[in-house]
Amino acid sequence: MHAVIASGGKQYRVKEGQILKLEKIEAEVGSAIDFDKVLAVTKGEDVQLGTPYLEGSKVTGEVIEQGRGKKIKIIKFRRRKHSRTQMGHRQYFTAVKITAIS
Repeated sequence: MHAVIASGGKQYRVKEGQILKLEKIEAEVGSAIDFDKVLAVTKGEDVQLGTPYLEGSKVTGEVIEQGRGKKIKIIKFRRRKHSRTQMGHRQYFTAVKITAIS
């Protein structure tokens, strides 16, 4: 059984037991989260599509970790101008384990 959910402006294909890293969600570690924006649910050959979301369906997950990702380096280099700029960025994330699709 698979579902497609929307979270943080992105869409994710999930199944039960899967761990995924989402954009930061304000929730404590160990708490449960319900995703109401379910776009599609597949169960074998049966496919249900929403317009845009399915009514009465939800995906439940458990927060495992709050953290920050790997550092991304941003380098701007202008040749022959003796100019270089370096910056870095670490994005916050929330690791969620999918527990139920209903």
